Amino acid sequence: MTDSDAAIKTRDLCKSFGKVQACRELSIEVPKGITYGLLGPNGAGKSTLIRMLMGLHQSDSGTAELLGQPANHHTAELANRVGYVPELHFIYRWMTVNEAIGFVSRLYNDWDSTLADSLLDKFELPRKKRVSSLSKGMTAKLGLLLGLSHTPELLILDEPTSGLDPIIREDFLESVLQTHADGERTVFFSSHHVDDVERVSDEVGIMADGQLALEGSVEHLRQSVKRVSFVLEDGKLPSALHESIIHQKVDRRQWTTTLSPYSPEAVQELIATNDVQPTAEVIDLNLEEIFKDVVRGKSQTSARKAAA
Repeated sequence: MTDSDAAIKTRDLCKSFGKVQACRELSIEVPKGITYGLLGPNGAGKSTLIRMLMGLHQSDSGTAELLGQPANHHTAELANRVGYVPELHFIYRWMTVNEAIGFVSRLYNDWDSTLADSLLDKFELPRKKRVSSLSKGMTAKLGLLLGLSHTPELLILDEPTSGLDPIIREDFLESVLQTHADGERTVFFSSHHVDDVERVSDEVGIMADGQLALEGSVEHLRQSVKRVSFVLEDGKLPSALHESIIHQKVDRRQWTTTLSPYSPEAVQELIATNDVQPTAEVIDLNLEEIFKDVVRGKSQTSARKAAA
């Protein structure tokens, strides 16, 4: 992918808060024109990454670009090309919905009043109600309206469905899908809800412990990540297998290992060289199972480092 094809590009991005390393050598490339879901548990570093992309946090090292421009230097031109919906809605809580829209519209050269009015009607937002009196779902929709109405090329949303009940979440995600219907806008959003990410994303990144652990389409992840269960009698794992482990559980002689990338050849080598009986069982995983094993594996690694 060339720089001109990337909506978001980071290289070895690091950020610490005191002794807490929120992002560790994080490299990510998001092509233009897709919906990219960044999946991770709370505390994984998702919001820190997004705040660095938006110029709200300065990285300790590494680089980040939005639409080919440095993310740590948000020019007026870049601000007009990028829409941002933060996790914590909403700053202007004393304003009415109409007043909030009027205030934000003056910040952008390309504000589309016709689009804003259309979204107001579509989302059934009460124009004269104060923002402080809106439900969480209505507040989330207002945030989406404000992020979209200057027609950005790139829309970045930080945990947009956090705190919403399932029905409102589904309605909100449908609205996000429709913003990307023409394929001309890139949508990048973070979430800890696996089903949200799976439903709307062309590409998925799984983040844990400040790092991007896995990345790809949902189908690619299902094909490349497998769980292998086998009985091992005082044998050794082939190096190719060992290097692919993202999570492992051992109960006496019974090993259950999640591999990425999964290699049939490495599993066959395991069987041939260690007299694994009766054979290794290869188990397909869904996205939620992959996500959980990535998080568990990162926790195991962190615990080993802390004990060393």
